[in-house]
Amino acid sequence: MQIPQVKAGLVGVTGYTGMELARIAASHPAIKLVAVTSRAEAGRPLHEIYPFLQGFELGDLVISDSNPDELAKKCDVVFLAVPHGTAMEMTGQLRARGVKVIDLSADFRLRDAATYTQWYKVEHQQPACLAEAVYGLPELYAESIRKASLIANPGCYPTASILGLYPALKHKLVETGDIVIDAKSGTTGAGRKPGVPTLFCEVQDSFRAYGLPGHRHTPEIEQELSAIAGEGLIISFNPHLLPVNRGILATIYTRLAKKISLEEAHEVYTKAYAPHKFVRVLPLGRLPELRSVRGTMFCDINLVLDPRTGRLIIISAIDNLCRGASGQAMANANLMFGLPLDAGLNFAPLAP
Repeated sequence: MQIPQVKAGLVGVTGYTGMELARIAASHPAIKLVAVTSRAEAGRPLHEIYPFLQGFELGDLVISDSNPDELAKKCDVVFLAVPHGTAMEMTGQLRARGVKVIDLSADFRLRDAATYTQWYKVEHQQPACLAEAVYGLPELYAESIRKASLIANPGCYPTASILGLYPALKHKLVETGDIVIDAKSGTTGAGRKPGVPTLFCEVQDSFRAYGLPGHRHTPEIEQELSAIAGEGLIISFNPHLLPVNRGILATIYTRLAKKISLEEAHEVYTKAYAPHKFVRVLPLGRLPELRSVRGTMFCDINLVLDPRTGRLIIISAIDNLCRGASGQAMANANLMFGLPLDAGLNFAPLAP
């Protein structure tokens, strides 16, 4: 079978998600970056910004300013690795020119424009697109992704949280009224823009909570969990900043809705994710850790049952840049263009 060749553009190549997408695209068998943009670095070859691309064909690609007409001429699909608020305007321009879009910002993740405005303090300029956007979590929406022209790439915290809770809610193992997500992220989750809170000396040898009690990923998590559960859910989502570069570990506290053993709950999870290559339900007794997923598409999950409190504790680990952003965006592109989900994404974990 002939592998289709897909021409892709990347708007916002100099952020962390742009960097990770470039890393992935450099060796992808079918999806080729033919345009990369950055206002600040226009005119420079990509290998000057990212020396790790020296010797790759992609490294010689010259960064340009973002121009919808030029992108439309060159590209079948464009990845938008830009801040929320910026992506919605560019999405409208590109889609009007017949280009498929994968948006890595939050601009199309929330299906209700008023909810978006409430949490992001920006009026949504493309509300008609919200109904057309497909939430890009392949384990839940693969068939819709294949038919889509606009993908809302999930956030990193929501990816870890939703995958962690999906089987428990789908199979009514836990109560829906008392769910606490205690999540920790590496500092790349805050983006590449310089700021005092993410300076090395501020983060190293420390650990802190942030964004409490109303982190912007909360409505995204609630939206998807409510769809799984078949009822409106309100969850307690509490993020923390780890003194590491990349990775997310979510410890999720739930209450059992019925009497079930740990082995039975583990079997539910194992069966639920058996068809899904990039979710690994670990053997009982082995808990997820960041070093096992670093730089990969894997979501590692396991369970702990506390009979004293009646809690099922779910632990979920992902790499925030790969599975939680750029790798997931590439997986969505694979599906959109009829490629295997894992094309170009079979990475071993990065060495310590």
